Amino acid sequence: MNLYHLRYFATLAHLEHYTNAADILSITQPSLSHAISSLEKELGVRLFEKSGRNVVLTKCGQAFLNDVEHALQVLDSSVNKLQKTATGEGLIDIALLRTLSTSVVPNLVRGFLETKTSKHIDFQFHSSTGLTPDIIKGLKDRRYDIAFCSKVAHESSIEFTPVAKQKFVLIVPENHVLAEQSAISLEETLDFSHIGFSTLSGLRPIIDHLYEKCGHIPEYAYTLEEDHAVAGLVGAGFGIAVVPDMEILSHMPVKIIEILHPVWERILYMAVLKDVYQTPAVTDFKNYVETHAGI
Repeated sequence: MNLYHLRYFATLAHLEHYTNAADILSITQPSLSHAISSLEKELGVRLFEKSGRNVVLTKCGQAFLNDVEHALQVLDSSVNKLQKTATGEGLIDIALLRTLSTSVVPNLVRGFLETKTSKHIDFQFHSSTGLTPDIIKGLKDRRYDIAFCSKVAHESSIEFTPVAKQKFVLIVPENHVLAEQSAISLEETLDFSHIGFSTLSGLRPIIDHLYEKCGHIPEYAYTLEEDHAVAGLVGAGFGIAVVPDMEILSHMPVKIIEILHPVWERILYMAVLKDVYQTPAVTDFKNYVETHAGI
């Protein structure tokens, strides 16, 4: 049994005439007759029976036709999708940190799509748990095509391209004693209750390193994995925190204070797997980001 035989069968089933079907298929009538006989022999049942000069489906043939047409439809649809993918269309799966979801990545996607108005390209966005290690695992498992996250050391199979910078700020509750200040050194914060990032977060070692420069790491009253959750506890009055300077902070009940010392900028990256096949659409978007990223 082969794909041609199935297509021959479906065509004959609809035309019910060997000569007409052979003409449509651009093959000889003996070739069509041989293909149908081979198919019936392999299946062990008759698919057609004569009706005057025509042929009609047997009961077995009708049941087989329903399945064959469904299978051919699925196959043709898949082939069509792949052919469009080869021309630069298709789906791009992106995983990203939430801090990049408000402007950086959406702006890159919009700019890219504006250069591809003649192509049908869809983006699927995944935030996962919002943690870089989980995003990197999904990238390596091929669940994502491209990731936007922090850089992870000792990942030789991944190419990291810087795409954005983000500075740290101190946030305190609006009624906190430090809320009157517009800028501060972290040494001045050590005596206050802190909200921190969990050890699963890539931000934890960076912030701990900043405090080490100030003499010691503060004791954290609470630790959470995501920056939005940390800011939420600060807004509720549970403590103060060092967090990335995010747009959402301006809409929360916190005071944003510039950090004078020690100064640190967080660099965020586009991550892609090295030496693996990527569809033309994914490759085009990767190249676009490398050219247009604001860093």
